Amino acid sequence: MSETKDKSVQLFLDELASKNATPGGGSVAALMGAQSAALISMVCNLTIGKPNYEEVDAQMRTLLGQSEMLREHLTSMVKADIDVFNRLMSAYSSPKETDEEKALRSELIQSILKDATEVPLACAKACKELIALSQVAANLGNLGVISDAGVAVIAASSGLKSAALNVYVNTGCLKDTDYAATKITELEAILAGTDTLVEEIYQLVKTKL
Repeated sequence: MSETKDKSVQLFLDELASKNATPGGGSVAALMGAQSAALISMVCNLTIGKPNYEEVDAQMRTLLGQSEMLREHLTSMVKADIDVFNRLMSAYSSPKETDEEKALRSELIQSILKDATEVPLACAKACKELIALSQVAANLGNLGVISDAGVAVIAASSGLKSAALNVYVNTGCLKDTDYAATKITELEAILAGTDTLVEEIYQLVKTKL
């Protein structure tokens, strides 16, 4: 089977719309983040080396390196979300005839649920980083493509909130309440202040159009 990242957009959307549980919202969250990173990279590439932008060249080159690293990271999460969800579905199908089988099944499910929490949590963290990077792109980028910096921050925000929903749903199934509470605290720290910052960047971009 080909890697998810190597499939056409049409095939990915067809699979997303199908009766299959994967790909799903977690993969879409990662994809939205990856698209945000790609847009930031585009703004960088169309600013670097351009007349009238020599003073920000070094900053945009640094920004490009950061956005490309996050694009690769988030692209890998598209498949990571699919993989962990498929593992979870397989665990739910484990034998549960005897008490021993029930115990083993429950232990396995709980273990995978923790993995299924970590993937979207990492996605949320990456998307928050992209929100900050989009602000740099909006401040310094080529005015000819500044609207793309605005689209980048919207995509990053959407990816962040979408990933957050997956953290909430998976922690809600955990029996380890201390672990779940820790992850929710981490998530809420990531979410804190992002709505305000996203709106500020959006408005900044509008003033430059």
